[in-house]
Amino acid sequence: MEDVVRKVSITSSLMALVGLGAITLAAFPAQADNLQLQLGKHGPRLKLMEDCDPAYDDCEGPRRDDRRDRRQRGCTEDRALDKADRMGIRRARIESVGRREITVRGRQGGDRVRVTFGTERGCPILDRE
Repeated sequence: MEDVVRKVSITSSLMALVGLGAITLAAFPAQADNLQLQLGKHGPRLKLMEDCDPAYDDCEGPRRDDRRDRRQRGCTEDRALDKADRMGIRRARIESVGRREITVRGRQGGDRVRVTFGTERGCPILDRE
């Protein structure tokens, strides 16, 4: 008889906790615009935007203007190395960087190659040796 009473009391306690949880969730409407999911080197982190400190955090999230500016910028050293890798140049490294050109050296098919990219958008190939 004690076992039955114990099981009933445990079950009723658990049901009361579940009921209180449902009431708590129903009392607060979901506001997804106040939540931010950050994925970083320390793992995923869920953050309320109310806790945002503008001195250290990006409180507004990415803006459309930032994305457009990123697309319109010219060729950078990283982009030149990426393009050289796509061209099949292995062990590519930056040889020189100027105002109008970026020179990359590496190996392709056992031969040493040097490619000069323009700093315009799309990293156009100016010279290949």
